Amino acid sequence: MPTPHHPPAAVRRTLRKLGLDIRDARRRRRLPMAVVAERAFTSRSTLQRVEAGDANVGIGIYAAVLQALGLLDDLGNIADIGRDTVGQALSSAELPRRVRIKRAPEPTNHA
Repeated sequence: MPTPHHPPAAVRRTLRKLGLDIRDARRRRRLPMAVVAERAFTSRSTLQRVEAGDANVGIGIYAAVLQALGLLDDLGNIADIGRDTVGQALSSAELPRRVRIKRAPEPTNHA
């Protein structure tokens, strides 16, 4: 049996918001839980856990629910390099100050 995961408060808050946003999206679409759960190939009780922001639900289930609601596209952009300002800053800090072109060695004539 897996050990329960106890994420930090910031992670719990973010998952709670994601769950509430998923619930609101489902309700705006006027879709019953049973329909979304079926489309996401999961159970209604698991969908309830997603909508509650449960950290013990796998990311694949969250992705399937987002797809069932037509919201999957943005998930693939979460860690996109264009949005990773810290990673870009670190990468830029490691750039060399000067760049030199390496010359090819001159051919030797052994005639």
